[in-house]
Amino acid sequence: MNRENTGHGTGYLTLESGEVFTGTLYGALIGGVGEVVFHTGMTGYQEVMSDPSFAGQIVTFTYPLIGNYGINEQDFEAAKPALTGMVVSELCNEPSHYQSQKTLAEVADQYGFPILAGIDTRTITKRVRQDGPLFGVISDRILTAEEVVSLRNKHAKKSLVADVSTQQIVRYAGSGEHIVLVDLGMKTSILHALLELECQVTVVPFDTPISQIKELQPDGLLFSNGPGDPEHLLAYCSEWRKLVEQYPTLGICLGHQVLALMYGAKTEKLKYGHRGGNHPVKELQTGKVYMTSQNHGYVVKEESLDKRQLMVSYRNVNDGSVEGLRHLSLPVFSVQFHPEAHPGPSDTSHLFHQFLQSMRVVGANRYA
Repeated sequence: MNRENTGHGTGYLTLESGEVFTGTLYGALIGGVGEVVFHTGMTGYQEVMSDPSFAGQIVTFTYPLIGNYGINEQDFEAAKPALTGMVVSELCNEPSHYQSQKTLAEVADQYGFPILAGIDTRTITKRVRQDGPLFGVISDRILTAEEVVSLRNKHAKKSLVADVSTQQIVRYAGSGEHIVLVDLGMKTSILHALLELECQVTVVPFDTPISQIKELQPDGLLFSNGPGDPEHLLAYCSEWRKLVEQYPTLGICLGHQVLALMYGAKTEKLKYGHRGGNHPVKELQTGKVYMTSQNHGYVVKEESLDKRQLMVSYRNVNDGSVEGLRHLSLPVFSVQFHPEAHPGPSDTSHLFHQFLQSMRVVGANRYA
């Protein structure tokens, strides 16, 4: 069956610098407004498409062929995509995989986000690496630089977590430890990793009062990944810290960053983020290096850490940035990378077992 989709005609990516890239537009005709970032994974475009951490971003794929194994029902990270657009070199509209049910172009049509294909993605990647964060718009017309800057300013101070966090408390049965997962933009694969370990999981909105979380009687807390500037969540950090000091806690990605903010640290935006499945990190205690899946544009400023309370546990091999923290006296730790690794690599999945062990030790002491 020929499922070829020829697109909607010519489309454009206009950067705030005024530079314009011309290609073929698929999916939504307009609406792709956001920060232009690049992803270095060879696979995983479906996970990227549906990862809430990409909210407000136009994702450029450095791998030249995207869509070649189609879209299935198993690999969604959320109920619907949160990104604002995709930019690809070549879009495959005749995928080949036994699980494939739709093409990437069909899903873009279904959910209403644009894909711009036929683009020199290497040039865009080099622009982002050289010039730092860039804002852009995918549209069926060329915009002026002034129009793009105006749209950037309109979106600059918007907190994205409220758009992607669950709106209600959701409970998942399990026979093991009870984890309250504070949803800052959770990937479904984090939930699945906990359920596979037989945990009972309660997912709560990011702004759930701490009194309500205590009533749930968790054995541990997990602060998830999510989109945007972590300092937009500063207003919640003092209350979250009260929780963290009562329960074993794991923070992942944005959850890692807000954990640092809880203890007075600062975060800053990287010139270009870490996005892909090939990022090496070093565990400082053992000297081991792990390949990790990452997706973030902000990092914790190491010089701002209170070394009397938090220590750096992992460091990025490429740029030396902070990749993990551990509290010196409490069963609290965090990682900037994604141990659930969907898509892979799964080198650091053992961190979930460490989290469970911390809950079991605390529980044994609490009820002894």
